[in-house]
Amino acid sequence: MTDSPADDDLKPAFRSDVTVELVKHTASDADVLFAARVSTLGEQSLDELGKDPERSKGLINYLMRDRHGSPFEHNSMTFLISAPIFVFREFMRHRVGWSYNEESGRYRELQPVFYVPGESRKLVQQGRPGKYVFVEGTPAQQELVGRTMEDSYRRAYEAYQEMLAAGVAREVARAVLPVGLFSSMYATCNARSLMHFLGLRTQHELAKVPSFPQREIEMVGEKMEAEWAGLMPLTYAAFNANGRVAP
Repeated sequence: MTDSPADDDLKPAFRSDVTVELVKHTASDADVLFAARVSTLGEQSLDELGKDPERSKGLINYLMRDRHGSPFEHNSMTFLISAPIFVFREFMRHRVGWSYNEESGRYRELQPVFYVPGESRKLVQQGRPGKYVFVEGTPAQQELVGRTMEDSYRRAYEAYQEMLAAGVAREVARAVLPVGLFSSMYATCNARSLMHFLGLRTQHELAKVPSFPQREIEMVGEKMEAEWAGLMPLTYAAFNANGRVAP
């Protein structure tokens, strides 16, 4: 389903995508080398680190392979993420090495932007817990999902607006809004915590340990991964070469 733009702030809009923006960072492969080599060589200048690329590549791969994880923590990336609230509830399970600040429904009026799955989103779960797959939905199921979600969102937002107009506090009125509402947050992490996140929240052919993430958080993970891969290409290559297991 494509985005439906709102004519004004009170008309619901429906989205099937998520957005991720890398807003700031101090992250490079040199950060890993800088932290790792102090163990054996003491303090070094950053200029010395890049003089032997093959040695640098080998050291990063060694650290990843043998799971010496702390050198991968000496960096930082901050992402601005826009996604449905239920995605953020899954994010909060990742606590070590992460910091979050989300927009607040107590202090601002929440905008009517809601998630409706696109046509590529598989709708039907088959199999028992722990051993199941998702398959394509029928056209009738896709129509049902889109229609009922949009109707439910409209009714919920009308109730929210009615309470606000009557003077009810935002922090009370927001209780009627569903988890399909879009929210935004800053999420800050280091490469080690991001690798752990990606190992759990994305499916990948190179992964040694299978993962079965919900598609919507995987969409966020894929966008974060693309940004990180450009910042730390040697670390990213070592992560993939060693089965996408966080060190």
